[in-house]
Amino acid sequence: MKSILAFFGMAMLCMASVWSQNRQLLYDFYEIPQSLMVNPGVKTPYKWHAGIPLLSGISSQAGTSGITVNDLFANDGIDFTTKVRDRAINGLSRRDEFGGSGQIEVFSGGFRGKNRPDDYYSFGMYGEGFISFFWPQDLAILGFEGNANNLNRRFDLGDLATQGEAVNVFHFGINRKLNDQWNVGIRGKLYSSVFDFRSIRNSGYFVTTEGQNNLLANTIVADLELKTSGIRELLDILEDDTIAQSEALPRWLLERSFFGGNLGLGADFGFTYKLNESTFITGSLLDVGFIYHSNGLENYTLDGAVTNEGIEIFLPEDLFQGNNDLWQELVDDIEELVPYDTNQDAYISLRPIKLNASIRHNFGNNKNPVRSSRGSFDHCDCTPGKSGQRNDFFDYKNAVGGHLFMMNRARGPQAALTAFYQRRFGNILALKTTYTVDKYSFANLGLGLNLQAGPVNFYMLADNLLGYRNIADSHYASFQIGFNIISWNDN
Repeated sequence: MKSILAFFGMAMLCMASVWSQNRQLLYDFYEIPQSLMVNPGVKTPYKWHAGIPLLSGISSQAGTSGITVNDLFANDGIDFTTKVRDRAINGLSRRDEFGGSGQIEVFSGGFRGKNRPDDYYSFGMYGEGFISFFWPQDLAILGFEGNANNLNRRFDLGDLATQGEAVNVFHFGINRKLNDQWNVGIRGKLYSSVFDFRSIRNSGYFVTTEGQNNLLANTIVADLELKTSGIRELLDILEDDTIAQSEALPRWLLERSFFGGNLGLGADFGFTYKLNESTFITGSLLDVGFIYHSNGLENYTLDGAVTNEGIEIFLPEDLFQGNNDLWQELVDDIEELVPYDTNQDAYISLRPIKLNASIRHNFGNNKNPVRSSRGSFDHCDCTPGKSGQRNDFFDYKNAVGGHLFMMNRARGPQAALTAFYQRRFGNILALKTTYTVDKYSFANLGLGLNLQAGPVNFYMLADNLLGYRNIADSHYASFQIGFNIISWNDN
């Protein structure tokens, strides 16, 4: 138990220190090269870019959709047990989720093709992960109230749903300007899984009814499974006091990250379509892929059905037989009918597919500012030349629009809807503000800042700014920062 707690503690610490699921602030913010990661078909006004290793993209996200720390622990004069009953047990549903995610870029870069200047190639490696736990509504009620006053109520074992992973991703993408209207892109990915656990296809129930030989009869019908890869190896390292964990753990993480674990393939797709001179439609489909888990496996199952009326004692003979292990017989009977088992069967995990779509309208007097080779902007009415020789300039001073995000999860798709306003201030600063509605918050205000100092690019994006007034009472928080070196188009 100590090692399991240590594992989950370390996993949550990693998530807190390093991929926000919905990156609406970054999406279509094309001054930032990392926008290619959420839409491979975004505009690319760069000749080349290079991310500062380990600093080009650091992001994290954490959220709770139904309850906050403040809801339970605020000094409001309400008894703690009452708050647990009203706000957690009776206030949460099986769709409420607790979780966090994170991403850190190890290295990244991109360059424009010398012979094909309409093509922009990008590449890199990043590590990402997430942990998700859905509230087990029926089992929480069972644990809080017991079964004595819940006769004939079926408690759904399918409420159990949790998953998590850490994975290293190697990627290479091509962004192509087809013509004056279309930009399209595709990115191939190779996944190297560090660890994975998932228990999301559970079913069954527990019910208490009136018994025939005893007062009550308990029935359990279970089809539960927890699949893991890499977890057992990690716990063995954490449990072994004879090895130097400061050396063994980094070595194990390095091996699993660089093709020593379970491998998979995936792809991202994206486009930008120009409706007219000031209106654009974009879309992307991310992480269409899978990982095949074949080593470091440890799977757990509970499958079967049993009805038991407890221990039947025949008086007075059973009462005085000291060697009669009635409890052990009860346990053996239940285990025989509802067997708990482990196996090392290989399995495939599908990637959490994400969908983005947006519409954007640019306005304001901005005469096609073009970055020159000296790093400043010249203002001109540039006419497109032959293919590949057109300047990819920042064609807006102000922009407004909407953004839709969807992601497949264990309890079905999750969606978020965002309205945004974007503004450039001269040649150095660009800001983006967002208002997002999702399952975590109906008042999520975000702010993104992009600063360009010569070739050095710095960006910082933060969500749910109102929540920072009281973190303990916030349902959601996310941020992303990074540094890049950029050489802009100047042909």
